[in-house]
Amino acid sequence: MSFADQLERLQQFLDADDLHDEALDYLAGHGYLTALSISPVDVPEQEWMFELFAEEPQYTDDAQKADIENTLRELKSLIERILASDEDLEPPCELTLGDEPDLSDLRSWCVGFLEGVFIREEDWFAQDEETVSELLLPIMVGSGLFEDQPEFAEIARDEEMVQDMLDHIPDVLTQLYLLFQAPEEKARPALLDPRH
Repeated sequence: MSFADQLERLQQFLDADDLHDEALDYLAGHGYLTALSISPVDVPEQEWMFELFAEEPQYTDDAQKADIENTLRELKSLIERILASDEDLEPPCELTLGDEPDLSDLRSWCVGFLEGVFIREEDWFAQDEETVSELLLPIMVGSGLFEDQPEFAEIARDEEMVQDMLDHIPDVLTQLYLLFQAPEEKARPALLDPRH
């Protein structure tokens, strides 16, 4: 089976209605694995796998369990390889929140990414809180999780600024990866527009 076919099966599995309410769907799962691939510390596989599903899924048999778990491992490895290359990692969705942000694919991806950050939140901010906070800002804005905070509500009112931030997400991922995994190449501020 090709990796594309494996991913399709994984997507069908994660997007099905019979998983736990707090389990991550495919796009959130991709964001989550991206954050784990960038993370300054390794999260044990058993832990991140459990957190992704919120509880052990009802697999049809051991073969399905092995298939889903192996595809998750392979997807994480692919994300790590792209991040370590000179290419920007593009989320598997449009970099826009569209007319209904709460239903957008990018919102799911950003929420999943932050789930991956929250697992080891202290470690993410331990070394350079200001730079990490600045780099994470577009993903935090995209997630909608902070909209009740005045500064985020203010950003959300400026649609052009929001879209500009979302367009920067692939660059932000590269900068975060360099900051944690190749600190000698020290990340430059990703938000190049002086308005920010």
